Amino acid sequence: MTAVSDHVVQQVPGTDVGTGRGEGGHPRPAAAGPTTFTPEHGDVYVEPGLTPLAAREANRSALTALLDTAGVAHFAVRGTSDHGTVIAVAEEDRDRVLAVVFRGLSQFPGHLSVIDPDAPRPAKPVSSRDAKAWRTVNGARILQISWYRTDPGRHLLLGHEYGCAIEFWQRHGTHLVAPRANRATWAVAADGGNVLGAARLFSRFVSDWTPAPLAPALATRPEFLVHCADDIAFPVDAVYTWVDGDDPAWKQRKAQAKGEVYHAESASDARFISRDELRYSVRSIHLFAPWIRNIYIVTDDQVPPWLREDVPGLRIATHREIFRNPADLPTFNSHSIESQLHHIEGLAEHFLYFNDDMFMGRPVAPHAFFTPTGTARYFPSRNRIPQGPVAETDTPVDAACKNNRALLLERFGRVITQPMEHIPYALRRSAMEEAERDFPEAWARTSASRFRAMTDLSPTSSFALYYAALTGRAQPGSMPFTYLQLAVPDLADRLQRLLDGRDQDTFCLNDAFSTPEDIEAQQELLDGFLDSYFPTPSPHER
Repeated sequence: MTAVSDHVVQQVPGTDVGTGRGEGGHPRPAAAGPTTFTPEHGDVYVEPGLTPLAAREANRSALTALLDTAGVAHFAVRGTSDHGTVIAVAEEDRDRVLAVVFRGLSQFPGHLSVIDPDAPRPAKPVSSRDAKAWRTVNGARILQISWYRTDPGRHLLLGHEYGCAIEFWQRHGTHLVAPRANRATWAVAADGGNVLGAARLFSRFVSDWTPAPLAPALATRPEFLVHCADDIAFPVDAVYTWVDGDDPAWKQRKAQAKGEVYHAESASDARFISRDELRYSVRSIHLFAPWIRNIYIVTDDQVPPWLREDVPGLRIATHREIFRNPADLPTFNSHSIESQLHHIEGLAEHFLYFNDDMFMGRPVAPHAFFTPTGTARYFPSRNRIPQGPVAETDTPVDAACKNNRALLLERFGRVITQPMEHIPYALRRSAMEEAERDFPEAWARTSASRFRAMTDLSPTSSFALYYAALTGRAQPGSMPFTYLQLAVPDLADRLQRLLDGRDQDTFCLNDAFSTPEDIEAQQELLDGFLDSYFPTPSPHER
């Protein structure tokens, strides 16, 4: 997945958008529109609503439709790549398969590569217009076929990794034998029939809660309908906390709230600015984590103006709904709000907590955050928690970490030394419930702090993670990520590197100290960056 440079656009003849068929009844890449021709990429099809999962499914459906027109039997294989799909055909059908693939790629040019399972590195894809692409297909054990796709703004390029591989399985006695290893079996019954297999069997980027049009059940063999040791079948939800700091009613509640602010950062206006990051963070889940079951947005009776509340899969949860003690409201303290997240009705046992400035940066599987047995992963920072008790000079973050450390040392006899990175926090609902029961006074004190206070815990970003670890429900992990503070002089260059690379699993665009003079210039940069990085609206946008 890369960015697409500017290039000339031409129209593909004979496409019938919406039917899945082109001239002569041959299949076409789904939603194919204009195509671009560049020396680097070859043919690229423009597709509205583009996501990695949509590109993957479009390539698979286009290829299986070609096989269906030729009457070639096929079944889906549980391949080892999460990005693309794998289709098996019998070796005896090779001639018919190659003939129909050649016809399809002649009408709608794409890309082709021959996969040698024993080669030290994969072969590069070649445009199907190039005669070199066809030189070795006659004896190939595996072919990878794709139609490159981009969004209408040409910000994303979803290429060969989202293609569909055709494996030629050889008959040995009563079985068909695979040309390479997959996730389940080397052989299936040669005369066996197909059954439907859940989409999550064929990619870890898919769950049972992914919308069916993007992840339909696939025709496969019974041998693949096994629950493997590395499968994640439990639901994972996402939770956000969000505030619109420009809302007059919210401003009035804040002005009337009583409570002493001990540190300037605690009430900094930058902490409450809504830069529309939430819209793009939800887009990042739609694009790169379609396995999320439900998204909950926790607000102080606010609804983002862009949000559609009538689309399943996302719900507003108000402070009034989740706070056990109504006297703690209103609150303007994220620690307070986070201490109540596990009270969201219907929340899954396993969930990711996002600040609204956290984003998925590329397709990420749930395995990055949880093990198949349900153990959560946490991501310790390279920083260290300052030594000694809480001091008046501590930042709110350091004070909360010290409070966490003292309680956990008393309870478990272990000393925590590291805060967490700004990566979505993988949490266990049961661990938070137990932590609240084990430390009722500290939990209630944090809940009652209207602004960040010296006595706060940091429930989600540290305490609950370490509590889960010390009770056997979490373990340390690592992932490629970027933390970017917006109040830096080279913000434009850093955003451009992040956009060009697209090589981080997650990233955070944090803002705690920007001045009003900074915000306008930052917003212009952010608008361009976020629109380019996440060009596809989620279903939850108006």
